[in-house]
Amino acid sequence: MKLRHTTMALTIACALASQAWAGESEAKKWIDTEFQPSTLNKDQQMAEMKWFIDAAKKLQARGVNEISVVSETITTHEYESKTLARAFEEITGIKVKHDLIQEGDVVEKLQTSMQSGRSIYDGWISDSDLIGTHYRYGKIMNLTDYMAGKGKEWTNPGLDLKDFIGTSFTTAPDGKLYQLPDQQFANLYWFRADLFARQDLKDRFKAKYGYELGVPLNWSAYEDIAAFFSDEVKSIEGKPVYGHMDYGKKDPSLGWRFTDAWLSMAGTADIGIPNGMPVDEWGIRVADDKCTPVGASVSRGGAVNSPAGVYALTKYVDWMKQYAPKEATGMTFGEAGPVPAQGQIAQQIFWYTAFTADMIKAGLPVVNADGTPKWRMAPGPNGPYWKQGMQNGYQDVGSWTFFAAHDADKTAAAWLYAQFITAKTTSLKKTIVGLTPIRESDIQSQAMTDMAPKLGGLVEFYRSPARVAWTPTGTNVPDYPKLAQLWWKNVAVAVTGEKTPQQAMDNLAEEMDQVMARLERAGMAHCPPKLNPKSDPSKWLSDKGAPWKKLANEKPKGETIAYETLLNAWKAGKVR
Repeated sequence: MKLRHTTMALTIACALASQAWAGESEAKKWIDTEFQPSTLNKDQQMAEMKWFIDAAKKLQARGVNEISVVSETITTHEYESKTLARAFEEITGIKVKHDLIQEGDVVEKLQTSMQSGRSIYDGWISDSDLIGTHYRYGKIMNLTDYMAGKGKEWTNPGLDLKDFIGTSFTTAPDGKLYQLPDQQFANLYWFRADLFARQDLKDRFKAKYGYELGVPLNWSAYEDIAAFFSDEVKSIEGKPVYGHMDYGKKDPSLGWRFTDAWLSMAGTADIGIPNGMPVDEWGIRVADDKCTPVGASVSRGGAVNSPAGVYALTKYVDWMKQYAPKEATGMTFGEAGPVPAQGQIAQQIFWYTAFTADMIKAGLPVVNADGTPKWRMAPGPNGPYWKQGMQNGYQDVGSWTFFAAHDADKTAAAWLYAQFITAKTTSLKKTIVGLTPIRESDIQSQAMTDMAPKLGGLVEFYRSPARVAWTPTGTNVPDYPKLAQLWWKNVAVAVTGEKTPQQAMDNLAEEMDQVMARLERAGMAHCPPKLNPKSDPSKWLSDKGAPWKKLANEKPKGETIAYETLLNAWKAGKVR
């Protein structure tokens, strides 16, 4: 009997040793082929992969052989699902079922899991927009404590959190990290640099508006440029040209058009990075503790239906109807996204850098024969209520999220996978594929320097100090799923003309307050809403802080800057 046990033990040991060896040989194959370039040399990559192999071996000994995770469908996550998940399985022996679904479905399934207390997946890549929700409900695992405690043996020694550029967005009011960034992209200004450089167009614009055609610094200039191309130029090479592009169909994606910091771009919020404080870009005010939501309507100290908020909605509707293709009002986010690449849009104020990979394909009307783009991206212009020190715009940060009460071993395995696809061994190649950078070391790499000429300003933007002012939804929002769904329905009735922008924003503010009142009654683990009593809006409207008083002139003189001047400012370490 003793001999049989000894033989069995030797057999198991040999099998485990064989698996480890196989894992290392697979790691070498992936390092030599797929995981290049990297900011690590191959020996460093191999050492990092060896750590993953050893950690996975311990989890397999506990019976963990497969995990399931989910993310929205974008190029970066497609690469993870189709390529990196397979690499992880071949190297570690743990199989990953990485589902790709629409962003709205991710939020819905996450909400269902929070309500039931049972996580549908072992790990989630969900927007950091939910950071305020995650913190308040207490259902999501605090990564800071996990990495120092139960998850210490499963945390990669080479993770290097300081190298991640988005952790300030995934940190809650308690100072703890709740999500690990996996990809991020900004919402910037996009324009046809080739058209803006044409001397005949520059001369015509200068003659009409009295200043240079260039990158708009304020909304007045954007509006002038939109009118110029749509109403004055009208066509380029026999095809209609439009000075603006947008989308307006009554659809959940219409909500993103606003919650992704449109009000902030107008100047609705208070000064403060990453989000306005005490009033954020959603128009929600928090109390002096910087955590307790107290209202969205002006009558409670919020700014949703403030003059700046109403101005933001008004301009969105007016510009879409006056300067965009007529089809735009009936389009969703997904339908409108590819339109600028078709060559008839001169500029777009609300454009996500996640579209970059689809805008640089050979043969497109917006790509030169040598592969360089005819277009460029730049910081978006600011509305008349905007002030120095405010959030400039939105940045999406899809981040790894785990439920605190989920199976510990499954969570550990999902945490391994999360670290694997964000590790220095794999992250630079993933950045090159999806163009959604998360690490400073990748952004500063020679590989990105080499790619820069074909990316229309993406590398320059992420290397500039400007990037810190593009931020996700902040911690003032107590329940993202419940509050986000209110936006698109209220915006839609302003697009159709059923309600004026003021009426639409008044209704939105009231509905937001109603939802927060219900959250107050239901209770939350941390910082539940506690609404201010209603009072005369004039008590709150101010020229010192949000909600801001109505400006006498909402269209100051247009201002522009030459793109080359902007690039030189970035290189010198300035915003512009």
